[in-house]
Amino acid sequence: MQTLAVVGASLSGLSAARAARAQGFTGRLIMIGDEEHRPYDRPPLSKDFLAGRITTDDLALETAGEDLQAEWLVGSRAVRLDGDSRTVTLANGESLSADGIVLATGASARTLPELAGLANVFSLRTLADAQLLGEELQPGRRLVVVGAGFIGAEVASTAKSLGLEVTVIEAQPTPLSGPLGKEMGAVVGGLHGLNGVELICGTGIDLFYSGEGTVTGLRLTDGRYVPADLVLVGIGAIPNTGWLAGSGVETGNGIVCDAAGRTNVPGIVAVGDCAAWFDSRLGAHRRVEHWTTATEHPEVAVAALLDRPAARPIKAPYFWSDQYGVKLQFAGNAAGADHVSIEAGDPREHNVLALYYRGEEPVAVLGMNQPRLFTKWRRTLSTSVATDSVAA
Repeated sequence: MQTLAVVGASLSGLSAARAARAQGFTGRLIMIGDEEHRPYDRPPLSKDFLAGRITTDDLALETAGEDLQAEWLVGSRAVRLDGDSRTVTLANGESLSADGIVLATGASARTLPELAGLANVFSLRTLADAQLLGEELQPGRRLVVVGAGFIGAEVASTAKSLGLEVTVIEAQPTPLSGPLGKEMGAVVGGLHGLNGVELICGTGIDLFYSGEGTVTGLRLTDGRYVPADLVLVGIGAIPNTGWLAGSGVETGNGIVCDAAGRTNVPGIVAVGDCAAWFDSRLGAHRRVEHWTTATEHPEVAVAALLDRPAARPIKAPYFWSDQYGVKLQFAGNAAGADHVSIEAGDPREHNVLALYYRGEEPVAVLGMNQPRLFTKWRRTLSTSVATDSVAA
């Protein structure tokens, strides 16, 4: 392989580039990114960066003196891919061909079309999003967060610490029931009320009130009215795959890949938030939007692309969240569980370790301010996943 192109200059793209060099690739390495910035860390955007505790320099993912001998095409959006010739066309009309391609285009925040163009409505996915929102988080203002997922919950926590009045609206009866299950989702959701944030679940939004280009309030489907100075929409993300139409690369809820990141087109792999890898434990393709996935999967995918053995097996999916001073850590897949067991601590004190079981087999673990015990169980789960992956 003479030329490798990585489309997406974020964490997963950078991880792929690092993996390629570490695995002995010495050819031409092209990094294509639609943002003007070099790779930066996204998890702090909703926490320390939004609160003003760190700067853009602290977000940089490249280490001091790191040189991957790459050609960086930042601010260059990929608009088309020819899978047969492995040619990427950029928005400026330039075309680049490569022997191998890593697709790492990530995902974009879901939006509410009825709020398009309103000045005080925000999403949070990029550095630019965080900069715009951060300027508006002034003490005494009323922030309404639509969606009680991790981004919404973290922003609510940060905003409350900055002196705003915060209301979180969640359409589902229980927040975070998807990733954590209903029982523990309710426990984590309880952090809002304990910290003075109003959480309204099981209701949708019937109407947005606006005037002079801004939202002034919301009427919920249960008839309640919620005033707003600012609105954050945190209702999930959509994989950036639209530009692949006509490329020959199979897409669904993300780019469809095998268990090593290979797409259906030879010489093309996909990693990060845009990729739906086959999960042998679930027997289905799964798109995992977590930081650790973006750092671990590229090593496996690049090894497959270069036709080399992967250096390490895939671990159990892992993510963390910081809310109201509580460190949440989760590994595994709650969807495969049929019951939850409290192994340590007390859920009412939000200092707990919970194990998720399918029959007698542990399939996931949640820790709230339980780093030592959590690390032990995460290691156990990852060993189990690795064994299953090898068998598959």
